[in-house]
Amino acid sequence: MSDLLLPVACRQAIAAHLQQCYPQEGCGLLLGKDRRVEQVWPAANVWQPSTVEENHDRRDRYQVDPQTLLQAQRYCRDRQWQILGIYHSHPDHPALPSECDRLQAWPEYVYLIASVTQGKIKDCRCWQLNDRQQFQAIAIAEPT
Repeated sequence: MSDLLLPVACRQAIAAHLQQCYPQEGCGLLLGKDRRVEQVWPAANVWQPSTVEENHDRRDRYQVDPQTLLQAQRYCRDRQWQILGIYHSHPDHPALPSECDRLQAWPEYVYLIASVTQGKIKDCRCWQLNDRQQFQAIAIAEPT
């Protein structure tokens, strides 16, 4: 799997958004082409607890607003881009995918996870599902 090309300005925008969302999980979309992020698209975390998951809340779950997803798809189509993936935070936890992350992941997307501790980004890693439906690490590189 090839590297995710993430410009510094996009990294800074992601960090600012996710730090602002702390202590809840923040989320957004990575827009671009050919594994190069051209723009980040912050989204509202609209996750709501169900009766099955009573012990969880927005501090450890996220859901991208479906309306935001549709708007981003239209925006990308007009530019010949695509939604490359989703970014989200793990407040006070490592930047490692959870089982919930794996079960909700789409194989064509990359997943950038940021560990946010006491309101500050501590680590940022990228993942994608492999053929066995397990997350595989993807390198994050600066475009040239």
